[in-house]
Amino acid sequence: MNVAFNCLLEEYKTPFGCVMENQPCSLTVKVPDYYAVSGVDVILTTDTAYGMQVSFELTDTQDGYQIYKTQFSLPRCGLYFYHFRCQGAQGPFQVYRCGETDTSINQGDLWQLTCYPQQFHTPKAYAGAVMYQIFPDRFFRSGSCDLTEKLQPYWVHENWDDTPYYLPNEHGEVLNNDFFGGNLRGIREKLPYLKRMHVDVIYLNPISMAFSNHRYDTADYMRPDPMLGTEEDFSALCADAHKLGMKVILDGVFSHTGSNSVYFDRNHIFGHGAVSDPNSPYRSWFDFQEYPNRYTSWWGIDTLPCVNEMDPAFLEHIITGENSVIAHWMSLGADGFRLDVADELPDDFIALFRQRLKELNPEALLLGEVWEDASNKISYGARRKYFSHGELDSVMNYPFRSAILSFLAQPDANSFRANIMSVVEHYPQEVLHCLMNSLSTHDTPRILTLLGDSFDGSKQEKANRFLSEDAKLWAVRRECAAAALQFTLPGMPCIYYGDEAGLEGFEDPFNRRCFPWGRELTSLQTAYESLSRIKGRYAALKRGHITFENPNDHVIHFIRTLNGQRIHTIVNGGSDPMTLPITGQLLFQSYINMEKRLLHLEPWGVAIILE
Repeated sequence: MNVAFNCLLEEYKTPFGCVMENQPCSLTVKVPDYYAVSGVDVILTTDTAYGMQVSFELTDTQDGYQIYKTQFSLPRCGLYFYHFRCQGAQGPFQVYRCGETDTSINQGDLWQLTCYPQQFHTPKAYAGAVMYQIFPDRFFRSGSCDLTEKLQPYWVHENWDDTPYYLPNEHGEVLNNDFFGGNLRGIREKLPYLKRMHVDVIYLNPISMAFSNHRYDTADYMRPDPMLGTEEDFSALCADAHKLGMKVILDGVFSHTGSNSVYFDRNHIFGHGAVSDPNSPYRSWFDFQEYPNRYTSWWGIDTLPCVNEMDPAFLEHIITGENSVIAHWMSLGADGFRLDVADELPDDFIALFRQRLKELNPEALLLGEVWEDASNKISYGARRKYFSHGELDSVMNYPFRSAILSFLAQPDANSFRANIMSVVEHYPQEVLHCLMNSLSTHDTPRILTLLGDSFDGSKQEKANRFLSEDAKLWAVRRECAAAALQFTLPGMPCIYYGDEAGLEGFEDPFNRRCFPWGRELTSLQTAYESLSRIKGRYAALKRGHITFENPNDHVIHFIRTLNGQRIHTIVNGGSDPMTLPITGQLLFQSYINMEKRLLHLEPWGVAIILE
């Protein structure tokens, strides 16, 4: 018999997961009688000098255990780690976490407890919303734009179905200056399509003026790229989206600018950048080791000079000024921002950004790009305060993506549950329900390609490599399973444009092909449409609790519960069919045979059932 404590069960810890500052937290520890313990304490520590020690009270003896209970509250926000110290007959010993639910003596892991501000709340509209990510140049082109001020050189593909250009020039540089002409009016024209897909939130990759097609090399934060259109085009897009009940979220790139920009102006185009004018008002934004040729750049890419985010002039331009970048785009209709490389932005910058954003619109969303568990993230030697200090409403939820892909590669339902519940435990509940859950993004290979082709050849070989018909059938089956998990787990499922239409592609730029209008894979599209409709219809899928039942190691079975509504998601990752009774209304099915009141799930079959 081990010391019994399971932080995932209310029998041992309430509330589940995180706590707010000054919120009571109750713990129960069961110590076997033969340890002859005379006292138990919980030791809470932080990365700073602050910590707490709280004593337990012996309340009962039961089935060979001494039952110890305590209650405490944390007066300071922060990330805490805790373990227990017991006073035994032979002296004190420590109790640590062992695996997901067990304990060990004098060695092991610490439990984690996030304490976040009482006043922290996320915008209600985003809980369980359906998000749609658009790479603007590749979604849809409507008419033509005035390209008089488009940064040179660039060229535009004549064929919408071309492969994005990926070869280096004579200097060995990949310029990313080939365009397809997708624009804001094109997105606006396709809003009815997004409405049919039950989309609630449109997330746009960068739209500000830039040299490259990805536009992460900002040239002017205050204006749209000429190829995308005008401020009026953006404002009209937002207005029409709002009429259809959709929000529009922008990509904020604030850790660096482009070298070919108003602010840096290495090419001497604009006239008052840090390089072209030694007295430039933007000079203090950048870190020059040897002016003007040696400077700090993002990951050593000299076309992306890093900014000093806490420079007062930069803060005024982006955040605090009356017509700051935030204020400018919000006035045109934007509903929030995704912060690019949030782990490279100072916490103080993010906190100021949030403060101004919420002053302008308390219901605006602030979402950060974080690839790991964001609750305990360490970057550049500092523990991040995204949740412990209420900085971000949401993050890109790559841990859920990893859990789904791992299960699809090697089905292990127990490992899947542990990976999901780790995030559920570590994140504040309001954050959990508006996490951005993606299967693909502009930074990852397309989900269909990942599930159908493990090819690892050269970029040139990948450029024109597509799935065979047989491989595509199998990949589509598995993508339906992945999407069912994506849409029924806590958070906002985010469709990367074209995933629902069967777009394929390895890494950048092949994952950024144009949307295949008129050639969509309709079976996949129908599945996403159904999943989106279900997500929007049932409150349990938006804000419900999650619990797992594992009939076997190869079958995922979890239940979302809210106010008596119970929705089951079942995915068969085994190589053999499985049979289960229909105990309620079948909301969604994929690769299932029905026989009276029995469901026969084929390999990678899916059932979503309202109990």
